[in-house]
Amino acid sequence: MLAYLNALATVLAMLTFFGIVWWAFSKGRQDANRESAMLPFALPDEGKIHPQHKEEAGS
Repeated sequence: MLAYLNALATVLAMLTFFGIVWWAFSKGRQDANRESAMLPFALPDEGKIHPQHKEEAGS
């Protein structure tokens, strides 16, 4: 009986995994995925010092 429960849990986990993968790569998510892929490039560079912080850095 326990083997059947293990098999059922495995099948449900696999179906859940494949459902999430299908959802993540579906056509309806393309715009959101493209936007999310560009998020790291939207951050300011680390080397730049903002004008308001120049005074703090100089003193």
